[in-house]
Amino acid sequence: MNLDVNQGNLYLFLPSKISWVAGMLSADKGISLSEAIKTIYASDTYRRLETESTKLWHLGPVALYEEMK
Repeated sequence: MNLDVNQGNLYLFLPSKISWVAGMLSADKGISLSEAIKTIYASDTYRRLETESTKLWHLGPVALYEEMK
């Protein structure tokens, strides 16, 4: 079994992390989940998250949310 995370399979980790962060952002800012998701995908944090070499994918949802702030 290949357990290596690389740029080719990183996308498998992102939806779960994004959903958690979107929930926190929505509750904190009083915006819809849809708007929260759009905000996340437009952020610099997401651009760095989707790049495996930054290792930002190691962070949990709370740390990612704090990174976005």
